[in-house]
Amino acid sequence: MPKKVDHHARRTLLADALMRVAAQRGLEDVSLRHVAAEAGVTSGMVQHYFRTKDEMMVFALGAVRDRVEQRLAADPVPDDAGPRHQVEVLLVQLLPLDEERELEAHVSLAFQAYAAVKPEIAEELRADTSRMREGLAGLVAAAGAVVDPALAAVALLSLVEGLTLHTLGRHLTADEALAALRAHLDLVLGRNISRC
Repeated sequence: MPKKVDHHARRTLLADALMRVAAQRGLEDVSLRHVAAEAGVTSGMVQHYFRTKDEMMVFALGAVRDRVEQRLAADPVPDDAGPRHQVEVLLVQLLPLDEERELEAHVSLAFQAYAAVKPEIAEELRADTSRMREGLAGLVAAAGAVVDPALAAVALLSLVEGLTLHTLGRHLTADEALAALRAHLDLVLGRNISRC
């Protein structure tokens, strides 16, 4: 009987290898050969799942998004925590506060640069950002923001991106980035008594 292959698991294994290569060497150095070596598989296997580097990039971008969603699902916010707390929990997941999120942040930044010259990748990033803004704006509105929720969502995501850059560049510690995010949330949404 032929062995059953979990194709999604293999694609995820390759996407994880791509993320490690991208974080260590930058996306311009990512190749099917480098990803195969990092994953411990043949280049032929990588080509079986991804015909082009761009296909691999789009899948890896989705893998980063899936990781964030899985972390949020694994540690759900209690129903009685309120929208302010939900906003904080979501944004904290985007900051590079541990090794896993630092890897994801390196990859996300590399994708931003790569997307500047690759329209199909840029389209995927814009769609992800749009979904994130819409969801965040809904939470901000529910939390009773003192400013327009859509503008607050843009500002909060931009703040997180800036804090990410400063944390990755070691201009800020993870604790300082977290404190800055919470201080800004206090300005936009009011103080939160319980901290995540």
